[in-house]
Amino acid sequence: MAVLTETERAQIWRGIMRWWSAPDTQADISITKAQLRAAIDASDDWIDTNAVSFNNSLPAAAKSGLSATQKTLLFCAVALMRVNMTLAKQIFGEVD
Repeated sequence: MAVLTETERAQIWRGIMRWWSAPDTQADISITKAQLRAAIDASDDWIDTNAVSFNNSLPAAAKSGLSATQKTLLFCAVALMRVNMTLAKQIFGEVD
């Protein structure tokens, strides 16, 4: 899994700013745009650094039976469910 390009990081940055600015999001954000961009860069770097560790933590069947894209979706779904089940349901559908 490759590190994101500068263009892709900027797309995420703009997308998150739009999402958090939407009236129905009601996000109370206390960081600057530059700090958000630094957090996106750090997150991408962390993912790159820890990808092997995540893959090694998976059961053998998942290691060999899932693609990199599927493993990434798995990680994102679990992480999102841990912090916001409502948003996870909006993205992944009903998960009860």
